[in-house]
Amino acid sequence: MKCEICSSTVGETFLKKPLGTWVKDAKGKKHLVCSECQKKYPEKEELITKV
Repeated sequence: MKCEICSSTVGETFLKKPLGTWVKDAKGKKHLVCSECQKKYPEKEELITKV
């Protein structure tokens, strides 16, 4: 899987769960974000605008 902001590959656990997080936009669509982008943009509103 890839981060939707920086397009880097997001790792997975052995149960195939992503090491990043899912962020929902206003329409309810989920977007995968890596941990580095979470550090750059700590607010949810900032993450949504970058996607």
